[in-house]
Amino acid sequence: MKEPEQSFPPLVIIGMGDDGLDGLPLVAIRELFNADVLYTSPRLERMLPEEVRARTHLWPSPFDLMVEEIRKQREAGRQVVVVTSGDPFWHGAGSLLARHFPLEELVVRPAPSSFSLACARMGWAMQEVQKLSLHGRRSPALVETAIQPGCRLLLLANDGRTPLEVAARLVRRGFSSSRLTVLAHLDGPEESRHDMTARTVADLEKDDFPDLHVLAVECIPDGPHARVLPLAPGLPDDAFEHDGQITKQAVRAVTVSALMPRPEALLWDVGAGCGSIAVEWLRIAGLQSRACAIERDVSRCRMISNNADMLGVPHLEVICDAVPDALYPLPTPDAVFIGTAAESGEIFDICLDALKPGGILVANAVTASGEAALAERHERLGGELLRLAVSRSAPLGSKKAMRPAFPVTQFRLRKT
Repeated sequence: MKEPEQSFPPLVIIGMGDDGLDGLPLVAIRELFNADVLYTSPRLERMLPEEVRARTHLWPSPFDLMVEEIRKQREAGRQVVVVTSGDPFWHGAGSLLARHFPLEELVVRPAPSSFSLACARMGWAMQEVQKLSLHGRRSPALVETAIQPGCRLLLLANDGRTPLEVAARLVRRGFSSSRLTVLAHLDGPEESRHDMTARTVADLEKDDFPDLHVLAVECIPDGPHARVLPLAPGLPDDAFEHDGQITKQAVRAVTVSALMPRPEALLWDVGAGCGSIAVEWLRIAGLQSRACAIERDVSRCRMISNNADMLGVPHLEVICDAVPDALYPLPTPDAVFIGTAAESGEIFDICLDALKPGGILVANAVTASGEAALAERHERLGGELLRLAVSRSAPLGSKKAMRPAFPVTQFRLRKT
């Protein structure tokens, strides 16, 4: 006879705003008071009434430890309730718990997210606003790609310094007229609003805003000289810090496009120079993607880090080591770019072996020996071989003429 499957009490996840119990539906209040064990943050614990009889546990560190604790509590037949801030599935604990427990065992009571409340206060349509979280260890550099004329941003702040850090970036880019609104303790008894320009925040060096806030930003350029950077590949060469070791703008645009930036993908930039390929690839692929820039020169590694910060991809991983040794510990890539190391058959073979099936490998060469190496691989492996020749206007006596740059040979191969 088949044994009946053991059933556990449902795992209840309650989202609570700064208004505490006043904003909870009756069903969530009832579940809160019926809990045997409760997990929450120190801030939310202070908002719970003393009558809640559950044993309260604060978020453990690391956060993943909570999963195993919850599993043991439920196996013991205890009713577990997790109280999180706002919408549990908007930068909250809900998505983490849903990865470890069957959805049919979850009961979720979401509250309005802080971004929903911020849009209500600003009168902005939520679908027309870019939303980013700078909470935790996320760098304010993430706003760089979103600084565009007329763009509206909602930023979940890390602390009271976040507006100053964002304002400094806006001023540097020539967007000092941008309007900043600090919306603190939304829907709570201490709710407040502070409206200032980026220039004012930067000049006053104001860094004492309430820690718990959403920063609303309306990006306004100061004039035609504001630094507006395109979201398509091919940033100006002077957008990067470099020592001349850089894939030039036009060739870079073609190269990044060939590498097919996309979400959830990983790029290796082998022999990265100043990191221009990896930086541009990540700007397009987004926050769910990763890139490793491998460069042995220490000064160039510093340039890569600076470029990643200034151009909005602080999640770029810089690996300051020589190839091929630096490649072996890396996770399997979806795309590989080989620049200065294109002539090396050893490095090429290692990269091709590591590449996922269906992944794309792109190698550029300028020298005759590099071009010959790529031609041999094209003959042996197939793929696509291109020659990219770019000419630019330059003075010629009293007139101007088109002056050609060194042609670049590009080999593209999709691994089958």
